[in-house]
Amino acid sequence: MEFDQFSVLICDDSQMVRRHIRETVELIGAGTVFEAKNGCEAVDICKLHKPQIVIMDIIMPVKDGIQALKEIVRLSPDTRVIMASSAGTDIHLKKTIMLGAFDTIQKPISEIVIRDLVQKAVFESARSTTI
Repeated sequence: MEFDQFSVLICDDSQMVRRHIRETVELIGAGTVFEAKNGCEAVDICKLHKPQIVIMDIIMPVKDGIQALKEIVRLSPDTRVIMASSAGTDIHLKKTIMLGAFDTIQKPISEIVIRDLVQKAVFESARSTTI
C-alpha cells in the first residue's frame, strides 16, 4: 500500500506543534491529515475516520493522551499510535507502550524522527494487512 493512501491524525494542544508535524507529514506525502487539540477530539476523529496513524501528545486538557490511547486502542486496534511528550516524562512514555502505543517520541520532535516513525508505522501497518 502506498504512503499517500494512509491517513494521519495529529493530536496536540499546541497549534504550533500540530502545524510542525502536519507540514512534515504532508512533505513526505501522507494522504488525509486530521488535527485534534485534545484527547476527546482525537477519540471522536478516530471513531469517525479511523486514521491508520495517530501522533498524540500525552499531556493535554479535557482528556489526556493516555486516556485517549486506551480508547483508540480499544476502538481501532490496527491504528498505529505514536505518543509524544516533553523531556522528563519517560515513565509516561513507557506506560503508553504497555497500553498499546506503536512507538514514542520525545519533544521537541525533529522532522527526521517524524518521517522515520511515520514511515515505520506505514510499513508495519501494510505488512500486517498482507500477512
